[in-house]
Amino acid sequence: MSLSHRSHTRLSRGRAAGRSRTGVARLALLTLVVGCGDGPSSPPVDRLEADVAELRVTGSSATFRVTNTGDRAVGPVDLVASQLVDADGVEVPGRWVETTPSFISTLEPGASAAVVVRVLGSGTALPGTFAATVEARVDGTALADVRVVVEVRADDPLIVGGLEISAAEVAVRQGDGIPLQVRATDLNGAVLEGFTPSWRTRPAGAGIVLDGRFHPYRTGAVELIGQIGVVQDIVAFEVEPRGVGGRFEFVARGEELTYFTSDLWVYGDHAYLGTWGTRGGPGGVSGNTLFTWNVSGAPVRTAALQVEARTVNDVKVRDDGRLAVITHEGSDDGLNGFTLLDLANPAEPEPITRFTETLETGVHNVWIEGDWLYVVVDGPEGLRIVDISDPTAPRIAATYYAGSSFLHDVYVREGLAFLSHWDEGLIVLDVGNGIAGGSPETPVEIAHVPDLRGETHNTWYWPETGYLFIGEEDFGTPGIVHVVDFSDPRNPVEVANIESPGATPHNFWLDEDTGTLFVGWYGNGIQAFDVTGHLAGELDRQGRQLGGLAYDGSGGCGSRFRATCTWAPQLVDGRLFVSDRNRGLVELRWIRE
Repeated sequence: MSLSHRSHTRLSRGRAAGRSRTGVARLALLTLVVGCGDGPSSPPVDRLEADVAELRVTGSSATFRVTNTGDRAVGPVDLVASQLVDADGVEVPGRWVETTPSFISTLEPGASAAVVVRVLGSGTALPGTFAATVEARVDGTALADVRVVVEVRADDPLIVGGLEISAAEVAVRQGDGIPLQVRATDLNGAVLEGFTPSWRTRPAGAGIVLDGRFHPYRTGAVELIGQIGVVQDIVAFEVEPRGVGGRFEFVARGEELTYFTSDLWVYGDHAYLGTWGTRGGPGGVSGNTLFTWNVSGAPVRTAALQVEARTVNDVKVRDDGRLAVITHEGSDDGLNGFTLLDLANPAEPEPITRFTETLETGVHNVWIEGDWLYVVVDGPEGLRIVDISDPTAPRIAATYYAGSSFLHDVYVREGLAFLSHWDEGLIVLDVGNGIAGGSPETPVEIAHVPDLRGETHNTWYWPETGYLFIGEEDFGTPGIVHVVDFSDPRNPVEVANIESPGATPHNFWLDEDTGTLFVGWYGNGIQAFDVTGHLAGELDRQGRQLGGLAYDGSGGCGSRFRATCTWAPQLVDGRLFVSDRNRGLVELRWIRE
């Protein structure tokens, strides 16, 4: 997969993902009026005006203002720049015009905003005058535009005369992020600021540069070539193998062949496994049971709690180990929801209450955090946040829905709720973190990452590094684990990904002490990846796959009921437990080498 760096992940209506290339500059201010008329019955008018018809840029930047002279608020206003061209309309190589900001969220009637126009890049153009157009668009329609005139002199600082690229280390490991130093100078040798080279490698495809770091993909001799305009420089690297690995060993099994197994949660000496779907075709056995296993040694089943459901998809245990929750889907009585369980005797959970209020369509996943339960309701229902301070009388305190697609999973950490919202992507809510004043009763959206190709399935947040690991459950193409830089929560950016051909990922578990990501990859079994250090690019091409095991052979999910079908892993006190859809509970030993 080719992965590009995105500095802003939530595109506004009508805003292009990159620079607009219209080819020929316009010569005068154009003001378009959408909707006009006279009298009180006339519809409101959208109108934008710029304070200049022509903006001359003699240095690196200049500023104009755009004002809403219409009757109502407009927004978002997208500021889109055309290609820089000469007097004959021919594109100027290596240069472009950008605006700050790139869009204005809302302009009220009479309000105005400053727009800074910058000329970036380099080139070999002779001195002369060049032009571009900056358009202010609403819903794709240009309501105002400004002609930008750029004067290039013989001593223009945008003409790069020299380029030097260096790295602190040239003997490096595969996949490590090596910081690069870039020094660009003008024709007189003066240092130029703000220039980013274009990059390529020799051999081609031997690595990627993101955020000013080089991540090599292949081992051996690699040359990194940076270029600005017609000048370039080369850094030679000797790339060594990453030198990490590991292996899985089968330890024990708690076999279950009557039901399909769903999610698991291990707490102390006990593992709790849900059941999924119908096994054995029409008239077969439906997933209406929670199994409890004592795992202090080899797994021993201690209880099988049956509930009104056809799928008990999810199970979670509260941090204090006193309360658990299981979900209901497909109940014959039409009342789905969730059941809270008393774990006073962890070997035999006892139901406290079954809650079905407004949850009739079914509950797919949950997260329990103190006295709050975050509930994912099937279909176009979204999230319910439920007060369970009194487990005998749960109370819905808040709801949230993104407005399209459906919600698949929720994960809460450090007062942030991460919503895997399928084709809507990832949405993050403040539910007590403080970044936006949110709480469980008043959740506030702080971030949205829509560009994840769809099928956004689950999320793990690693606060120490700021990375999010987001699963994509796409059965049509190889599924991917997306890696998003969340160090700036207001501007999450996808920076890396992991692929494992042949199957799609399901749930995963991150050992944050060692930086090992364990992924349940359905028919591909359990996979382990090294996610230490600075992450960028295609991690599966960087020697980061530590090991994998299809412990019951190949065949996948549903093709042979006893083949490997890894649903979810969980690492507990150095022991790795796996829920396998086909065969129940599996315990593995992970040995990192």
